[in-house]
Amino acid sequence: MRKLIAAAALALPLAAALPATASTAQEIAAHGMIVTIADMTVDLTFTPDGKYTGMEGALTGTWRVDGEKLCTTSNFDPNETCMEYPKDKKSGDSFELATPQGTVPVKIK
Repeated sequence: MRKLIAAAALALPLAAALPATASTAQEIAAHGMIVTIADMTVDLTFTPDGKYTGMEGALTGTWRVDGEKLCTTSNFDPNETCMEYPKDKKSGDSFELATPQGTVPVKIK
């Protein structure tokens, strides 16, 4: 019994030291995403300095993660827009994202 209690006591700090799982927004920022809007595929690449690009450099902007939200500005719209993404999506996952312009398919690279 003492060994079991000692093992449990050691496991608790170890579990607390493990990194938290990344949110979907963090996964997108780390890997990028592909969005299809009106039959146009847009490949977005995010950099650690809070910038992103797409459309072969024609689209540029800034990004930040706020929980499950990815907040962006762009050269087309300097106003910050924050979109909430579904939870627990990882690189390679696809899902539908509801936007003010309608639902769009998204794939995390």
